[in-house]
Amino acid sequence: MNSTSPTSDAITRALLACTLVAGPLYVVVGAIEALVRPGFDPTRHDLSLLANGKWGWIHITLLVLTGLLTVAGAVGMRRALRGSRGGTWGPLLLGLYGVGLIGAGVFVADPMNGFPPGTPADANAVSWHGILHFVCGGIGFLGLIAACFVFTRRFAALGERGWAMFSGATGVLYFAAFFGIASGSQQGGAVLTFVVLAFIATVVLGWAWVSALSSRMRGWLPSE
Repeated sequence: MNSTSPTSDAITRALLACTLVAGPLYVVVGAIEALVRPGFDPTRHDLSLLANGKWGWIHITLLVLTGLLTVAGAVGMRRALRGSRGGTWGPLLLGLYGVGLIGAGVFVADPMNGFPPGTPADANAVSWHGILHFVCGGIGFLGLIAACFVFTRRFAALGERGWAMFSGATGVLYFAAFFGIASGSQQGGAVLTFVVLAFIATVVLGWAWVSALSSRMRGWLPSE
């Protein structure tokens, strides 16, 4: 941990607070949306579909806002870890995750599986913005997965086994869930339910890891 001055540390602490709150913000607002949006079924519909319909602007704003917060937090991590193991690629990859979220908000996913209401259950049309949504989301998710493994190596080298296992497990599970949603989202029945619920659970895990990591780095800074 590099400390330069009280002012510099305060800026770093404020930046890290961005990723500390981004996860809870995404999870809480996303859960409320999933519960109150007519026709949305969390066992069949990916959260990205919430960007469609009359109230889609809420989820679009959520994606862009949490993406911006993640990028800001990644800058804070870069400041906190400058010159140390993982201090370059870890924050850069986490920042890539933030950029992916922003892109996923700008380019809306295509309606499918009957959502929003009025969409045919077998709708499979793919638009240019739907393709870009998937590309941005994929790049962002791969950035987060890679960041997990960078920090796994960092914590392993420092002898912090618990944090190394937490980081590594998050990366592995996120990769498996992303592969599952990419290959199984067109399936139906129990397969679709399992894939969607597993992906949602892993998204929550990923945000928990980001928030916990930010909190840990804030703890490395001198007391205010």
